[in-house]
Amino acid sequence: MAEKPTSGEILGVPYNFERPSLGRMLSAYWQPGEGMLVEKPFGVGYTLNLASWRSWVVVLVAGVLLWHQNQGGESADTEDEPVEVIVDDE
Repeated sequence: MAEKPTSGEILGVPYNFERPSLGRMLSAYWQPGEGMLVEKPFGVGYTLNLASWRSWVVVLVAGVLLWHQNQGGESADTEDEPVEVIVDDE
């Protein structure tokens, strides 16, 4: 029986199921000269290239949105209280 490939592409999306080494993991997330997205060192799809300044902008925006969501969660408790609605039938 033929051995299945452990890395390649399916419909243009890369996959890699080879056992990851520490060196491959580190080099996958830091690739100067490459774009913002690079192939994942293990699994399916793409990940952020931390050598690109654009990736740090994405991480910063995601962090600010997460912080804002957590800060807004405290005042959202009062919004869950029931509201009295009066309908005037004429």
